[in-house]
Amino acid sequence: MKRIIILMLLLYCYTTGALALDPTPDTLTVKDGFAASALDLRPYINSLSDPEGHLTIQQVVHLPFTAAPQLFHNYKKNNGQVNNSWFRLQVKNEGTDTLSAILFAGWHDFMDWYEKSPGDTAALLMQTGLMYDKGGVERWDHYGFSVNVPPHQARTFYLHIINKSYNENPLMPTLFSEQAFARFHNREQDSYRKEAVIIQVVLGMLLVFFSISIINYIQLPDRSYIYFAIYILGLILFFALRLESKPYQLSFFHRWPMLKYYWDIPGLLFCFYLMYLMFGNTFLNLKERYPFMEQVFTWVATVVGGLIIVCIYCILMEQYHLPVIIYSYVYFCTLLPLLVVFIALARRSRHHPLLRFFLYGSVCLYLACLGSFLMHIRPLGLLSALGELAAPTMLFIGGVLLQAMFFLAGLSYRNKLVHLERTRTQELLIKQLNKNKELQRKLNEQLEELVKEQTTEILRKKHELEEQRKIQLETEYDKKLTEIELKAIRAQINPHFIFNCLNSIQLFVMQRDYEYAQKYLSDFSYLIRKTLDFSRRNFISLADEITYLNTYLGLEKMRFENRMEYEIVVDPEITTAELEIPAMLLQPYVENAVKHGMTNPQQPIGQLSIRFTQVAADMLECVIADNGIGIARSRSLRTLPKHHQSSGMEISQNRAELLNKMYNTEIHIEIIDLSARDEADSGTVVKILIPQL
Repeated sequence: MKRIIILMLLLYCYTTGALALDPTPDTLTVKDGFAASALDLRPYINSLSDPEGHLTIQQVVHLPFTAAPQLFHNYKKNNGQVNNSWFRLQVKNEGTDTLSAILFAGWHDFMDWYEKSPGDTAALLMQTGLMYDKGGVERWDHYGFSVNVPPHQARTFYLHIINKSYNENPLMPTLFSEQAFARFHNREQDSYRKEAVIIQVVLGMLLVFFSISIINYIQLPDRSYIYFAIYILGLILFFALRLESKPYQLSFFHRWPMLKYYWDIPGLLFCFYLMYLMFGNTFLNLKERYPFMEQVFTWVATVVGGLIIVCIYCILMEQYHLPVIIYSYVYFCTLLPLLVVFIALARRSRHHPLLRFFLYGSVCLYLACLGSFLMHIRPLGLLSALGELAAPTMLFIGGVLLQAMFFLAGLSYRNKLVHLERTRTQELLIKQLNKNKELQRKLNEQLEELVKEQTTEILRKKHELEEQRKIQLETEYDKKLTEIELKAIRAQINPHFIFNCLNSIQLFVMQRDYEYAQKYLSDFSYLIRKTLDFSRRNFISLADEITYLNTYLGLEKMRFENRMEYEIVVDPEITTAELEIPAMLLQPYVENAVKHGMTNPQQPIGQLSIRFTQVAADMLECVIADNGIGIARSRSLRTLPKHHQSSGMEISQNRAELLNKMYNTEIHIEIIDLSARDEADSGTVVKILIPQL
């Protein structure tokens, strides 16, 4: 006991001989060189908070600093906010030798090291940090800041530290001698390189998994291999960037320091949620087996994809804590649903062998992540542990590798099932081929018998077809003959009508002046054109027929010097533009009505009425009535030569009969002499029933 007390006294005397505190407690005073191996600088460092991040070194040197021991910690700590602080260290060397030491405060996002001599401005000595350090791959020395003070002089050093993430690495300022810092460096580096070796081994295994998946995809194109390969590729990038997260390890991406932040939380969401869901969807063929679960997987994958974009945007806006919060909510919100999904899949694994591989791999990662999180709670607390969900602990790494191996084994088993299915299918095809050959032989025999029967039937059908062909030729011959006869009748209509019109024009020209003659000729030329046009057509619309009759009756009214009145009445329900009637069928009857209706001495004005009525859905009735002398008296008063024949009505009757025969219609024409019923009456009524084709 006495020896221990003596040793402590000697150590105290040695220390007080090398170091001495100035009356001001925030100044480190050194005498006769720096002999301590590691000195805790917390009592000598004051701090200044800069939450807005607007202060410059020129402003800071004039601002007051205060002691803030709560800012220092030797473990990872969740600050709950961005840490932007300035630290000041005042060193006074009262010895005869130059003080040469190294200050180490840990690794942080942004670190600026300034030196200020009395009466001079502060100068930037060093600038480093995890977010913009682009040094070599071995970067430990970049975080050791030189503290050099000449003898009998004082220096003030400023350290500006910015940590964007709420989870801050240990912040414990310590002053080392050069030899002590070298020993500390080597000891820590040896310890950290073990972790680097583990990560490199993991990367090698993942590369093997990736190569196997690509080779299998080439042999058997399946989207499951593509999703698994993308999942492994995301893990490779994630673990490779773990070497970038601390300065003591071998770095592959030191030229892109921000990449480790962009693929930290987004990488976890991409690998363990998005690609996991997409792989499970295709690997288990949920669309056919479990449609509801497939919809859930698709919906959740869409949401996770949106969250990945949100996280990348937050990192771009330097809100590094928001992705951690988002991932924490996703992790806790999916713990229970994932457990329910595992239970549901376990109940169906008997009938679906692939479910076992997927389930075993998923449970391994699920338990590894949960165990890793629980391991962080005890030393860090719940709040800090949330930010360490992405920390690749050994348990976490083991869960990832087990999951990848189970998934790869499941894909290999699926390949085996596909191969067995193909073999079974080939055997069935061979058996079926043999059956087909036997069946083909029997069918050939049946076909021979059938051919004989069909030959006899064909000969019989041929004879029947020849008979039908003869009948059809006769029918076509009769039809063509009927058409020729109809054309011949239409050829008779034209000269007959023109002859009657020219007689009317001659009489009108002899009785009237040239102005009326010109108008009459103009209307007559229009009538001739329409007559020639209609004579080439079998059917025209009712609207064209009414226009034609209006023009004709107008000419006749002018010829009879307005001693004639006529009207054309159409049933409002009739669509005149769509309804069709035979061309030039009504004109001869209207012409006869005009000619005989104007010779009644008992009627000073001749009356002519044409009415169109829809008597049925497919039957049009046309009634032509006049108040003339009638058919019987007209024949008794006829003074024409015996050889003259008025063939207009006879031609129309023949046309009606031919149309009935040609188109299988029932055009019915009835001529009623009113004087035959009652001598007191006069006039003629023509009723024409025209069916619609």
